[in-house]
Amino acid sequence: MKKIRISTKFIFITGGVVSSLGKGILASSLGMLLKARGLRVNVIKLDPYINVDPGTMSPFQHGEVYVTDDGAETDLDLGHYERFLDQDMGRRNNATTGQIYETVIRREREGAYLGATIQVIPHITNEIKQRILDVARRSSRPDLVLVEVGGTVGDIESLPFLEAIRQFSLEVGQENSLFLHLTLVPFIRAAQELKTKPTQHSVGRLREIGIQADMIACRSEVPLERSLKEKIALFTNVRAADVIDATDVPSIYEVPLNLEHQKMAQTVMRKLGLRVIHRPRLEKWKAIVERQRQLQQEVEIALCGKYVGLQDAYKSILEAFQHAGVANSTRVKLRWVDTELLTVDNIDKVMAGVHGVLVPGGFGERGVEGKIEVVRWARESGTPFLGICLGLHAAVMEYARNVLKLRGANSTEFMPRTKHPVIHLMPEQRKIKHKGATMRLGAYPCNLLRGTNSWRAYRRASISERHRHRYEFNNDYRQRLEDAGMVVSGVSPDDRLVEMVEVRNHPWFVAVQFHPELKSRVTRPHPLFRDLVKQAVKRARHK
Repeated sequence: MKKIRISTKFIFITGGVVSSLGKGILASSLGMLLKARGLRVNVIKLDPYINVDPGTMSPFQHGEVYVTDDGAETDLDLGHYERFLDQDMGRRNNATTGQIYETVIRREREGAYLGATIQVIPHITNEIKQRILDVARRSSRPDLVLVEVGGTVGDIESLPFLEAIRQFSLEVGQENSLFLHLTLVPFIRAAQELKTKPTQHSVGRLREIGIQADMIACRSEVPLERSLKEKIALFTNVRAADVIDATDVPSIYEVPLNLEHQKMAQTVMRKLGLRVIHRPRLEKWKAIVERQRQLQQEVEIALCGKYVGLQDAYKSILEAFQHAGVANSTRVKLRWVDTELLTVDNIDKVMAGVHGVLVPGGFGERGVEGKIEVVRWARESGTPFLGICLGLHAAVMEYARNVLKLRGANSTEFMPRTKHPVIHLMPEQRKIKHKGATMRLGAYPCNLLRGTNSWRAYRRASISERHRHRYEFNNDYRQRLEDAGMVVSGVSPDDRLVEMVEVRNHPWFVAVQFHPELKSRVTRPHPLFRDLVKQAVKRARHK
C-alpha cells in the first residue's frame, strides 16, 4: 500500500443507528474547540447521494441548499462549519457520490485510465481519497481535517466512502488519523432505561468493514452514567474515557461547551500527538451562550414561506435569527406561516400580533400569491419586513400591482406572457438548458445608497453577499417604481442589477436579491437580521 506523506492529521466522523443524529454539529463543535486552541482546521462533508449536488433537489427531500462564496451548492452542514469555525467553506469542502462518479467516468472517456476496467475499488475510492487530500493540501495547510461521512453505517450508499477512509487511515498512518463514531443511545421511557444495544451493533458493523472506532459519542436524551459508559466501552473495544456524552441541549451552541467539559478536544489532541498552541479561547463563545440562556424579552416574527413543513429548508434563517436575537437581548419566536394557505380574507387573523415579517426565497408558483399578500399586509400595516430573493420579487410585484396600479404585474417565472414583467429572467440565463449549477451563484459585490436602512445596517458603501437565482428586477420598470416611492438601495457596481429595495415612509421595509442568512455568524450576526429584530422589538414596545 502506497504511503501518503503529509503533516496534516485526520478525524473521520461516522454515524450509526439512525440519521439526523447531528454529525455536522459534532464535527463543527470539535473543530471549533481545536481551532480555539490555535490549530488550523478544515472540514469536508462526504455525501452518499448520487445527485451531483443538492441544487436541483426539493427542499422537502434535502432541506436547505447552502451556497458558498465560490458558488457551490452544498449540504446544509457546511453552514454549521462556517458558523462554528467562523471561516468560509467552498466547493472543495463537499463531495457527493454523483461528483465522484462523474469525475471518474469523464476521465475514463478521456482515456486517462489506459484501458483499465473501472471499479469501485480502486478507482472510486481513490477519487474519494483525492478529495480529502485536496482539502488537506490547500494553501492554508491545515493542521487537522475533519471528514464527515454522511448517511448511516450499514447504508449501501455509504460503503465506498467507508472503504476509502479505511484505506486512507492506513496510508497516512494510524497515528495520524482517528475514527469518531456518533451513535444513538435511546431512552425507553416505559422502562426508564437507556439502551446500549443499538450502539453495540453499530460499532460492530464498522468493525465488519475494517474500521475500529477510537472514540464514541453517544447521543441521548439524558446523561450517561459512568457504569453505562463502561458497558459501552467493554462491548465496543474503546476506553470508558473515550465514550463521550452527547446529551441533548437547549441550543446547538451549547454543544461545544458540553464537549469541552468532558475534555474531548484534549483527548483528541493527545491521541493524534497534536501540540496546543495556546489555551482555549472560548470566552466570547461562553458569553454568547450565557446571554442566550438569559434572554428576558421576546418578539414574534412571521416566517412566511412554502416549505414550512420542513424547518431544515430554512436552517440558516433559523440560525441567523438566533444570532440576531442574542445581539438584541431578545428571544425570537417564529410563527410559521404557509403562504399557500394565505388569502386576503384570512391574512389579518393569521398575522395578528406579529412584530416582524420575513418572506424567504423559493422556486415555483406555489404559494407566491400568498407571499404577495403578506408583503401588502406588512407594507400597509407598517410592520418591519425583510424579503429574501423571491421575497424581493414578491415585494416588487406587490408594489407594482397595488401602488403603481399595474394590473397583473408578475414575474415571467410564473407568467411568461404577463403584460407587466416587473421581474424577468436574467439575460445570461435565457440560453441555459441544464438546471444544475447554472443559476447566478456565489458572492457578488453590491453598492449601497447612503442614508437608506440598508446602508444604516451595514455602515459600509460596498458589501458582498451570496446569490442563488435566475430571475431579477426588470430595469424597464425601475424609474416608475422609484417615482412611486420604492427606493433602490443596493445595486451591482455597474448599476445594472438591482440587489436591494426599500419602501419610503415605512418604519423598516427591506428586500434583497441575495441570501443574507448565509453569512450570519454566532459572534457576528448579520446586519439585516439584527436590524429586523431591533425594529421588531421597537414595534412590540409600542403596541
